[in-house]
This record gives sequence, C-alpha cells and structure tokens, in this order.
Amino acid sequence: MNQSSDPSDVQPAAASLAEAGIEVLRPDCRRGDFRACIFDFDGTLSLIRRNWPDVMIPMMVEVLRETGTSESREALYAHVEEFVMRLNGKQTIYQMLQLVEEVKARGGTPRDPLEYKEEYHRRLWEQMRHRVDGLKSGQIDPEELTVPGSHRLLEQLRERGIELYLASGTDLKYVRDEAHALKLDHYFGEHIYGALDDYKNFSKKMIVERIIGDADVQGHQLLGFGDGFVEIEEVRRAGGLAIGVASDEERREGINQWKRQRLIRAGADVIIGDYRQQDTLLSWLEI
Repeated sequence: MNQSSDPSDVQPAAASLAEAGIEVLRPDCRRGDFRACIFDFDGTLSLIRRNWPDVMIPMMVEVLRETGTSESREALYAHVEEFVMRLNGKQTIYQMLQLVEEVKARGGTPRDPLEYKEEYHRRLWEQMRHRVDGLKSGQIDPEELTVPGSHRLLEQLRERGIELYLASGTDLKYVRDEAHALKLDHYFGEHIYGALDDYKNFSKKMIVERIIGDADVQGHQLLGFGDGFVEIEEVRRAGGLAIGVASDEERREGINQWKRQRLIRAGADVIIGDYRQQDTLLSWLEI
C-alpha cells in the first residue's frame, strides 16, 4: 500500500486523471486498503475471443429465422444483441438458455441449450484457432492479444500483496488453457474460475462471496476489473470498488463508447480503456 503520509503528494488531480483517460464517476468512493482483486477475462485481460459477438449473434439470428418468424433479419439482430450483451459476464449457457426461450416464443422447437453452446464454441474456435496456436508456438507475443498493460498491472498488484482472482463466464477448461497461452495464469495460481457443465454451481456472485468469506476480506477491501455488467454489479453489491474496462478490442486503444455506456449503467466507479496509465490509476486508488 502507499506509504506517503500526505495523500496530496501521490494522488493525481482530476485534470491528470482525465488526461490519462481515466474517467472517475464516483470521486468520493472509498479507496486504499485493498486486499483482493477480481478480474473478468475476455475483454478485460484477454483479446483471444475479441470477435465472439460476431459469432454468437449471427448464429442466434440464424436459429430464430428458422422458426419462420416474420421479423426482419435487422430486427432480430438488434433483439439478439440486446440480450446477448445484457447477459455478458454470466456463463455462456445463460445466453443459450435465453435462445431456447426465444425459439419457444416464436413457436419453434428448440434444441438443448448445451447443443447450442457446443455449436457456438465450434464456430468460434474456427475464428480463433490461429490465435491460440500462434501463442503456443511462440509466433504471437502474448502482449498482442491482451488488453495493453495487463501483465504489468497484475505484477504491480501482486507485488503490493493483493490476492488476485480470475472469474470468467467462459468454460473453465478454455479459460485455463487461454490464460496459460497468454502467460497470465501464474498471477492467479489456483484462483482461476470459469463456467462449469453444472452451471448452477458457478457464478461471479459465488466467487465474490467466497473471496469475502474464505479469504476474510471485507467488502470495501475488494477491487474489481471488468468489461461486462455482471462483475461490475457484483463487486459494487459487495461494497467494493469497480473499474469498468471499456476496451476497444480491435484497435487496442481508446474507449469503446458502447461498452462505456453499459458499464456506467452497471454502476462502475471508474472507466478506463486499457492499463497503459496504470501508475496514475494505482496512485489514485492509493495502492
């Protein structure tokens, strides 16, 4: 933790924060004394799956059009995009469960949600296979497929004695494999969590409760980073400080305004685009 006796010596002014691309939405939120930090994975640290909505949404539109609905492709796309992104951060199966309900609502006979999930994973793998293979072969530098500054931020937090947790809505086996390929797994040790086939036995709410319970961490000592609704809501609900990561996953710089708006609605305390200005951010957080 920061050892300065005069916070004004180390805390950046509002102008400095703005210049660094750090948007503070709640300047009076409690800072310092953080003991644990929870990260989402896709879009928050990893960019391996950066085009996942371009796979999931068209697949679901295709399924819904097969019901014979009179809705236009454009209307279906907008509708599917809304619920897919609203459920972003939860386990993938919840998006597939919603798809089942959407098929039923249009008079169709849905497949099992696990079948939909398997088909989605098959299509997504075709899009991302070269990234994972490139990382494992050494042809792609992990820095190229992470939100800029991710490795150094995790290193800084760990050096300051903060316990790190990774919780993703992606299946656990994929999270472990991709975190290892990106050389991120060692920062989290055994604290890597992901979706399970028995989906009712995993949620980010459960992980937050485990951190507060098993690790003897009080709510205000929890810090969270995420680019989706769920992790922001759960960290805030626990009394922690939530950093919304409005990452532009294609350009790897700047702010994705669509993400920013959703993160604000989710209750983020701070919005950033990446971790390039982490020194300024950590100073403001009093870490």
